[in-house]
Amino acid sequence: MQSPATILLLHLLLMLPVASFHSSAPAATFTLHFHHKVGGEDLRLFDGTYMDPFGEPFTITRFKYYISHLCVSGPGYRDRSLSDKVYLIDESDSASRALVLPLPGAEWQSISFVIGVDSILNTSGVQTGDLDPLKGMFWTWNTGYIFARMEGRSDSSSAPAHYLNWDVGGYRSSANASRIITLTIPGQVKPVTGTALVIDADLEKWFNGRRSIRISQHPLCHQPGELAMQLADNYSCMFSVEP
Repeated sequence: MQSPATILLLHLLLMLPVASFHSSAPAATFTLHFHHKVGGEDLRLFDGTYMDPFGEPFTITRFKYYISHLCVSGPGYRDRSLSDKVYLIDESDSASRALVLPLPGAEWQSISFVIGVDSILNTSGVQTGDLDPLKGMFWTWNTGYIFARMEGRSDSSSAPAHYLNWDVGGYRSSANASRIITLTIPGQVKPVTGTALVIDADLEKWFNGRRSIRISQHPLCHQPGELAMQLADNYSCMFSVEP
């Protein structure tokens, strides 16, 4: 006759496969896609020629930005965090434009995120991953991270080689270029595993989202300050959710 301890041990061993099965079930996720365009055209690096709202031609060779504090809101809840990571969205890297995130457990009506990097991370020494300075999005320990970068060329630019380079950053209170983006999702979405949500980002808004900024007058932005904050005001208007 088996002892009670032996019976208990056998019972626990029989339960292990069931527990293992449940723990290995894939987590429910959805994918957040970022789609970049200029007006009604898809963004094409290097070979796309576009016209800004002031009739100034330009091409784009580099376009990337940081997002953080991803949250969703819905009926009866607000700002449910999706991730505590900082992501670098880069037009030249298609994988960076598709974020796989945990699926909210309730219906959602809006999504929000921050364009920029928290002040603590700007002053916390060498970072890794998307915040690695080797990503080319870091100025100095004094001025911190570049939050968003649009780089290219324009015949309207007076800079050498008709260079166009708008690097936007600044985490100090007097020149804070971080911006909170809140987007309403068309209709009320009841998410299921595999849901894809597409966010459009229209570079044309960099020129006139809230203020008029001409390449001929401001071909370069390389430091925190008034111009950087004006550009941040503009590009905070560039996002929309595809219906």
